[in-house]
Amino acid sequence: MSAHDSDQIASEKHVTTPEVATAAVPVSHTPKVQGKEKTVHNAELYAAIQEANINPWSMTSIHLYFSIFIAFCCACANGYDGSLMTSIIAMKPFQERFGVKAVGEGAAVIFSLYVVGAMVGSPFAAAISDKLGRRKSMFTGGGVIILGMIIIATSGKLPQFVVGRFILGFGIAIMTVCAPAYAIEIAPPHWRGRCTGFYNIGYFGGAIPAAIITFGCNYMENDYAWRVPLILQAFACVIVMFSVWAIPESPRFLIANGKEEEALSFLIKYHGNGNPSSRLVRLEFEEMKQGIRQDGVDKTWWDYRPFIFTHSGRWRIAQVLMISIFGQFSGNGLGYFNTTIFENLGITSIPQQLGYNILNQVLSAIGALAAVTLTDKMPRRKVLVFGTLLCAVALATNSGLSAALDQQTRAGQINISYGQGALASYFLFNIIFSFTYTPLQGAIPTEALETTTRAKGLALSAFIVNGMGFINLFAGPIALDRIGYKYIFVFVAWDCIEALAWYLFGVESQGRTIEQLEWVYDQPNPVKASLKVDKVILTDDGRVAEKIVE
Repeated sequence: MSAHDSDQIASEKHVTTPEVATAAVPVSHTPKVQGKEKTVHNAELYAAIQEANINPWSMTSIHLYFSIFIAFCCACANGYDGSLMTSIIAMKPFQERFGVKAVGEGAAVIFSLYVVGAMVGSPFAAAISDKLGRRKSMFTGGGVIILGMIIIATSGKLPQFVVGRFILGFGIAIMTVCAPAYAIEIAPPHWRGRCTGFYNIGYFGGAIPAAIITFGCNYMENDYAWRVPLILQAFACVIVMFSVWAIPESPRFLIANGKEEEALSFLIKYHGNGNPSSRLVRLEFEEMKQGIRQDGVDKTWWDYRPFIFTHSGRWRIAQVLMISIFGQFSGNGLGYFNTTIFENLGITSIPQQLGYNILNQVLSAIGALAAVTLTDKMPRRKVLVFGTLLCAVALATNSGLSAALDQQTRAGQINISYGQGALASYFLFNIIFSFTYTPLQGAIPTEALETTTRAKGLALSAFIVNGMGFINLFAGPIALDRIGYKYIFVFVAWDCIEALAWYLFGVESQGRTIEQLEWVYDQPNPVKASLKVDKVILTDDGRVAEKIVE
C-alpha cells in the first residue's frame, strides 16, 4: 500500500451522527427509485457493507477466522475451569487428599480463591493490554495460567492448592480482558456479533472437554483422577502462546499507538478485499481516526474518570455493569455446583452426576451456538429482556418441582416424575440463559466501550464478573448446604428485576459501527437514540439506491 492510498483515504472525512453520516447515500423525502424498502440502523454503513461484499471463504477471511479462534481459545481456558472444579471436588481421592467435601466452607475457599485472583489481576490486565497490545497480552495470560496449573497439579496440601487457584485466576483475568477486545476490534462491522459471540462460547469449548475428561478420570482410584484434568488445563494456553505470533494486531490498538499505516493495511486486507478504495475501509478508517486519541486515557493506567464525569461514559459503564452483574447472577452460577444440585434431585451416583454434567454443558453449548448464528441479526435489547424473563420462568418451574419433590421425600412417597421435571427445567434454564447471555456477554461490553477505554472497561467488567463469581462460589456451597433448593428462589425474583432494567436502560448496539455508537451515547436518552432507524431503497442486486427521509 502506498502513502498516496493512505492520504487519499485519510482526506475523505466521515462523521458519525445519523444526520450527516449518510451523505454518501442519495437522500429523498419520497423514493425516486423503484426497489425494495428496508429499515436499517445506519444507511451509510449498510451501503458500505453491501458494496464491500467480503468473500467469507478467501484466504484472508480464513486467516481472520483463525485469529478469532485464538481469542476463542482464551475463553476455553476460562470455561475449562468452570466445569473442572465442580467435578473434581466430587471425587473421593480429591476429598481424601485435601479433607474437603463438595459443599461447605472448604469448597467455598477452593472455588472462591480463583475469582479473587481474577479480581486482583483485572487492573493489571488492562494496563498490560494497553501497553503490550492484545496479542502479547494473550501470550502473557497463557504463561501465568500454566504457572498456576503447575502449582495446583503438584499440590499435596490445601494451602498450595489455593495459592495455585489464585494464580490461575490472575492469568485468566489477563486473557479475558484482552481476548474479547481483540475479537471485536478485528471483526468487520457486520460480523462483529458473530465474532464476539464465537469468542464467548469458547467457555463451552473448555467446559465440555473438562466435563468429559473428569468423567473418564473419575474411574481412577488415586490422585491422578484429579491431577490429570488439572494438567490438561494448560492445553488451550499452549495453543494461544504458539499462535499469537501468526495473527495480526488489532487495527484500533495500532491507531491508538500511532501506527496508522499498519492499521490501514489491516483494513484493506481483511475488510476491503484488498481494495484501497473500498467504501467500508474508508468509513472505518476515518471513524477510527476520529474516535481514537493517541494521547487518550489508555496511556494512563489508573485514569477511570471518563466513566464517572461524562454523560456518555456513565451510560457506557452502565451497560458494562448490567451485563457483568446479570451475566453472572441470573442463576447460571449454580452451574459450579451441578453435582450437588443433581444430588438434591435424587441423582446420587457420582458417575451419573458427572454424566448429567456433560449433558448440561452440551445443551448449553447448543443454545449458545444457535444464538451466535443469529447475533448480527437479532436486536440485543429485546433478546435480553425476553430471554431474562424466560430464565425466571424456567427457574421458578425448577424451584416449584424441587419443593414438591422435597415434600414427598420427607413423607417417604417419592414420585420420580417430579425429579425428572425439575431436572428438565434446570436444563431448559441453562439453554435459555446460554442463548440469551453467552454471545452478548462478549458483545455488549466491548461494543459499549471506546477504544481508548475498552481495556479498562473490560478490566472493570472482569473485576465485577469475578466479584459476582466470588459471591456465587463462596455463598453458593454454604447456601446449598443449609437451605438446598430454596436458594434458587433468590434468582427467580432477581431475574425479573434484571428484565426490567434491560427494558429501561438497555442501549441497542446492533447494526452500527463501534464509532457510530459515539453519537448514540452522546444523546440525552441513549436508549431512545439507539432505536432510531433509517429507511433505504435497495436495487435488485441488494445495493442501496437512496435513503428515505420521512
